[in-house]
Amino acid sequence: MKKYSIIVAGGKGTRMQSSTPKQFIEINGLPILMHTINKFKEADHSIQIIVALPKNEIPTWETLVEKHAFTTQHQVVTGGDSRFQSVDNALQYIPNQDECLIAVHDGVRPLVDVSVINQSYVDAEQYGSAIPTVAIKESIRRVTEEGNEMGNRDEYKLVQTPQTFRGDVIFPAFENGYVPSFTDDASVAEFSGNAMHLFEGNYENIKITTPEDLKIGEALIQ
Repeated sequence: MKKYSIIVAGGKGTRMQSSTPKQFIEINGLPILMHTINKFKEADHSIQIIVALPKNEIPTWETLVEKHAFTTQHQVVTGGDSRFQSVDNALQYIPNQDECLIAVHDGVRPLVDVSVINQSYVDAEQYGSAIPTVAIKESIRRVTEEGNEMGNRDEYKLVQTPQTFRGDVIFPAFENGYVPSFTDDASVAEFSGNAMHLFEGNYENIKITTPEDLKIGEALIQ
C-alpha cells in the first residue's frame, strides 16, 4: 500500500509565550517542523508527506525552506480552523482512497522514533488503525464536581502520534463530519465504529508546546 503522512502544523505559539509559531521555532539550527518532516523521510523515503499549514503562515514557511536550503520533498496544503478541518483538507490531496496508509502526525513532535513510524504503518495495514501510546508513570486522580478520587493508572494510556489508518477507515470517518468531542484522529475513526489498535510509542515523543517542552526537546535533539 502507498504510504502518506499528513503533518498538521497549525500552532500559534501562545503557550510557548512566543510571537513565532511553535512549529517554526529553531532547535539545533532547524525549525521544529523540518526536524519532524525529516523523521518520516528517514523512516521510509517512499512516504509522501503532506504538510497542513495556516494560510497566512505558508509564505513564512516558504521563506524558511529557502533560508535553510531544505530539500526534503513535501507538499504544502492550507489547513483549517481546527485539526479536523486541516486533516480533512489534506485528505483531499490523496488520490487513491483505498490502497493507501495514512499517518497523521503533529508538526511539533520531532522526537518520534523511526521505529514507531514504521510500526504504525505495519499495524495499520493489518488492523486498520495504529495508535501509539505509553503507560502513565504518575499517580492520577479523577476530579468531579463533588471532589476528587484516586484513579487506576493501569486503565489509562497517554496517546501520541502518528496515528495511522488504512484509507478505507479514515476517509469514511472524516466524511461523517465534525463532532465537538473529537480530540484527535483516533476519536474521529472510533466515532464511526472502528476499533482502535494500540501499540507502544516512545516516551521521548513529546509534543513541544511550552517553554519547558522546548528545553527538553533541545536537549534530546542535540
